[in-house]
Amino acid sequence: MKKHKKSNTSLTKQIGGNHYKLPIQPIEFITTNGLSYLQGNVIKYIVRYNRKHSNKEKQLEDLKKARQYLDWIIESL
Repeated sequence: MKKHKKSNTSLTKQIGGNHYKLPIQPIEFITTNGLSYLQGNVIKYIVRYNRKHSNKEKQLEDLKKARQYLDWIIESL
């Protein structure tokens, strides 16, 4: 797998908690792959749910958010 090189961009100047510190930022994956808003939110919530919260209820809430966006994608087909 090819490693992403990050220059001094907004990707390296992330504002927020440790759940944003990933080898590949969700926004980078989303934009590189031309994903829609709905698809991007599925990715964002799936990637960060267990990094953002140690509280299992909060983790479950983020997974439900991801499922909601996925349901909207399915319904649009």
